[in-house]
Amino acid sequence: MESRHLFTFLNVVEAGSFTRAARILDYAQSSITAQIQTLEAELGTPLFDRIGKKIMLTDAGRRLLPYAQEISKMHAMAKDALRSETELAGTLKIGAPESLAAFRLPSLIREYRERYPKVKIVLKPGECWELRDLIRSGELDLAFLLQPETEDRELNVTTLIHEPMALVAPLKHSLVTYTRVDPADLKDETILHTEAGCTYRILFEQYLNKHGIFSDPSLEFWSIEAIKQCVMAGLGIALLPLVTVQNELREGKMARLAWDDSEQQVATQVAYHTKKWKSPALSEFLQIVEQHVTHWRA
Repeated sequence: MESRHLFTFLNVVEAGSFTRAARILDYAQSSITAQIQTLEAELGTPLFDRIGKKIMLTDAGRRLLPYAQEISKMHAMAKDALRSETELAGTLKIGAPESLAAFRLPSLIREYRERYPKVKIVLKPGECWELRDLIRSGELDLAFLLQPETEDRELNVTTLIHEPMALVAPLKHSLVTYTRVDPADLKDETILHTEAGCTYRILFEQYLNKHGIFSDPSLEFWSIEAIKQCVMAGLGIALLPLVTVQNELREGKMARLAWDDSEQQVATQVAYHTKKWKSPALSEFLQIVEQHVTHWRA
């Protein structure tokens, strides 16, 4: 069984047609058809059902798919392993929630790209639960998580830095003068939330609910920047990671309330699968992460 036939099989599956696969691989369509027919003859079973212009995997095709994907991964890993450090290439697929993607990772990724310009970095935003699932499925090489410190038998998870939270409000808000803001003080306040599924939103709501405070669930925003702009415009208050509002607090654009965040503690963590082979590209990335964590803590 030739690996190039398996790669062609994968491209046909991903492209959804022989024609598009031929265009991607820069082959003649007849060549794609011949390779698939050779593979089917060797395996003694059809891999695709051809219904009009559509193709669908047969049961045999579906069973072959994960093996072809694994062989493709091993092929890429073998090539990476034989490259010298000065010739690092390939692709790193990294996941992160919006707060870390915007406020922790840019300088880290910039330094990595300056050192290893041949490595393509794909950054996927997502909620922490979603990113963990993508690591388990192999769709991400690693992910940065913002969550309470937890252990996971399938993932290698390292805590990088504890992230303090900030309950922020417009400068002239009445709660700014309080020496301590308690849950009861938020009873009639408009609370601006991040999207459902956000780890620190869940912790905050659970804490408020425990004290009989139930905020309006319809007030949720798609981005931290949108929430900050609404806070500064006087539309409400919000609980956000301190790192995301440091500039606005320093510039006097909003106020940080005297809020006890001990029950909403989260940490920035980096995670990858325990069975993940650490390619040179991934190993170098993790080393740069360690260097940047020193600056984050400072």
